[in-house]
Amino acid sequence: MGLLDGMMGNATKVSNDSVRSEIEPLLIPDEVIEHSYKLVRDLVIFTDKRLIIVDKQGLTATKVEYKSIIYRTIAKFATETAGHFDLDGEIKIWISGQVEPSEVLQFKKGEALADVQRLLAEKVL
Repeated sequence: MGLLDGMMGNATKVSNDSVRSEIEPLLIPDEVIEHSYKLVRDLVIFTDKRLIIVDKQGLTATKVEYKSIIYRTIAKFATETAGHFDLDGEIKIWISGQVEPSEVLQFKKGEALADVQRLLAEKVL
């Protein structure tokens, strides 16, 4: 079901080991990947020190943007669940001092949205 979820746009939990090879150059010594989620091509990665968002762009995904958000800089976050007519849920993240959300993560219906919200709460609060 994991492959089908990924193709349909649903965020799925992925193996931390499979993600490690892709972001190894970004990690600092002794940084540990705790949780990883994949949404089609993009990744949301929780380490013991920060949140890493991997945004693969273009048709070939050769251009990649890596966003690193240190947990202590997150001022607030909001979760909007999917409804009957709106199939997408989202998590908005505000960085200290910003009025508009710095990041908006889109999720399809499923457990991953609740998991990511819970992990953010554990890291930020």
